[in-house]
Amino acid sequence: MQNAEQRGRAGLGVVVARALFGRCPNCGRGKLFASYLKQVDRCAECSEAFGHIRSDDGAPWLTILVVGHIAVPTIFFAEKYTSWPDWVSMTVWPAFAVALALLVLPRAKAVFLSLIWKTGAAGSELE
Repeated sequence: MQNAEQRGRAGLGVVVARALFGRCPNCGRGKLFASYLKQVDRCAECSEAFGHIRSDDGAPWLTILVVGHIAVPTIFFAEKYTSWPDWVSMTVWPAFAVALALLVLPRAKAVFLSLIWKTGAAGSELE
């Protein structure tokens, strides 16, 4: 396990960029997730521990914030300049929002996990 001095080598921007690609915030090579939202206990490349870190409600909160700021203006713009039937709008826009949320959610979780790791916060109630 790395100490706080080594943890501080990578800058905040680098750590967030690695998170957005689903990579270990420490080395940038190992995967941060074992599956869609299941984080790994340890990085396979550098053995940095991540199993104890919990992002709790942070990732869903950030996902709602991002999806809302993308979907709502897109919907308003498209609805102003198109004349789709109502059933098309009621099918397309919820599907768009759900697909966008599914795309953003793991990245939001990775960002929160990486930020908790970077700051050296406990990340769980057990510590």
